[in-house]
Amino acid sequence: MKKAELVFMSIAARGHIFAIIDFANLLIERDERLSVTVLVTNEAKEYIVELPSYANISFLELPHVEPPPMELRYRCIEKYIIDHMESHRTCVKEAIVNHVMPKSPKLLGLVIDLFCTSMIDVANELGLPSYLFFTSGATFLAFMFYLPDRHDRVGRDQFEESEPESIVPGYINPVPATVMPTVGFMEDGYISLLNLSIKFKETKGIVVNTFLDLESHALSSLSTLDLPPVYNVGPLINHKNQNSMQSKNHDKIMKWLDEQPPSSVVFLCFGSGGFFGVPQLKEIAKGLEKSGHRFLWSIRAVSEEKPPKQIKDTQHMTILPEGFLDRTKGRGLTCGWAPQVEVLAHKAVGGFVSHCGWNSILESLWFGVPILTWPLYAEQQLNAFQLVKELGLAFELKLDSRMFSDDIVKGDAIANAVKCLMKEDSEVRKTVKDLSVKGRKAVETGGSSYATVGHWIETIWS
Repeated sequence: MKKAELVFMSIAARGHIFAIIDFANLLIERDERLSVTVLVTNEAKEYIVELPSYANISFLELPHVEPPPMELRYRCIEKYIIDHMESHRTCVKEAIVNHVMPKSPKLLGLVIDLFCTSMIDVANELGLPSYLFFTSGATFLAFMFYLPDRHDRVGRDQFEESEPESIVPGYINPVPATVMPTVGFMEDGYISLLNLSIKFKETKGIVVNTFLDLESHALSSLSTLDLPPVYNVGPLINHKNQNSMQSKNHDKIMKWLDEQPPSSVVFLCFGSGGFFGVPQLKEIAKGLEKSGHRFLWSIRAVSEEKPPKQIKDTQHMTILPEGFLDRTKGRGLTCGWAPQVEVLAHKAVGGFVSHCGWNSILESLWFGVPILTWPLYAEQQLNAFQLVKELGLAFELKLDSRMFSDDIVKGDAIANAVKCLMKEDSEVRKTVKDLSVKGRKAVETGGSSYATVGHWIETIWS
């Protein structure tokens, strides 16, 4: 049988790598003629070791490339990532020419993460088509394509919180400036996003981890624009990639959940990059205690230093309010790392306090668990706005919160919001349960995403 190869590349971020690998695995399961080589930067190696083995997916390590100055990382992480990926162009081209092409009967193209757009030029030089894998949703993709139009009209190289609401294609409601991504308020960050969106149009297609019933308005809006074809292929749920190095936490957490009543536990988890300072952690503790609900709290804390430093998991109990652990013993469990997918799948979990990362949103919808919004970084403020104001799929705690902000969310507000989240008969809960069914059907044979994946496979072969 004729074999062909695709080359994948992602930035060194757990959510990005795992999502793009899930897509690669899906393609191989659908078409046994395909195999995938994933190019791995030096910084991404720590995430690759967490992955299980996959048939017909191989990993090719790239040489070390000196990263940009750390000062840029602290000033604008997005530009730091984009610049660092661009500096890999030469070694990526050499890796494809020297290691992939010689063993591949046919090379069908390069599939890249949204921050790897400099590799489009590499693909062009090699006469290969390039495809974008967009790790957020179709609504945020529509926002990205709104930026060039806004830039032409406004002529300003960043957002300002005082500016009026924006009419953004893909959104039903006007979008307030307060929920724009933090990077958009920085001149070099805004320009970086703008350049990414312009570069997206040079690909042969854009693959989005979403499904029609979730983002029909945004997908319809994108279809009216002069863009490469957009393929909704989700929800891609990462059922396999749990960090085996944390098995001791895993067993303790799952045993505790097994002992709790159905839908009684609120789960607090803020992603691999979400942190709070000590004052905010103390308010969260107060809110959980006052809410009266059972909770599983994945704590990631940072010091007040500049730049902040992560506080070790073993120190968490020393920074919580005095007596908190004793007073909540039996109805609460705190931990560092948590196996998010397994926790959300557990029958004891009834609500999710989340940073609103896109993977977390899809996971919560898959398992029918409603969200309480607490965005922190990246595009999460826009995601939270979409969930609450556009789709009615979440409860609002905050839409405009940002990591390391001086704006502390008080314990009383947290307690009241948790009580709303955990109501059994809320409309939000009913809507989430309904969409969970639709999301699962989308990826089954005959579903909308199943059909789109098939169409994309036909396209790359042609």
